[in-house]
Amino acid sequence: MKIRFQADADLNEEIVSGLIRQESTVDFQTASEAKLRGLADEEVLQIAMRDKRILVTHDRRTMPGHFAKFIANEDSPGVFIISQRESVRSAINELLLVWTASEMEDRTNLIVDLPL
Repeated sequence: MKIRFQADADLNEEIVSGLIRQESTVDFQTASEAKLRGLADEEVLQIAMRDKRILVTHDRRTMPGHFAKFIANEDSPGVFIISQRESVRSAINELLLVWTASEMEDRTNLIVDLPL
């Protein structure tokens, strides 16, 4: 199955729109579309799992701990953490590379820092 992305509420939306402009067939849902604003990390992870989407976030502070607790009981499509210091262009290129080169099943229960 092709990778589907879910933006966390803290993700720079220029990354989402830029990736879709670069490759229109990428399925990348914004936090607003998924109604994630104001939800706890655990709820966000649950929604991403339910919708079979890899969560893309800048949240390096709290998300890794919540993700570790989550996958102790549930399978997750995975989480990508993009450094806030990373340029929008670089983040888009990294996501496009991962989207092109892998499938959803390759990322199950993994948390990945981008850039690779």
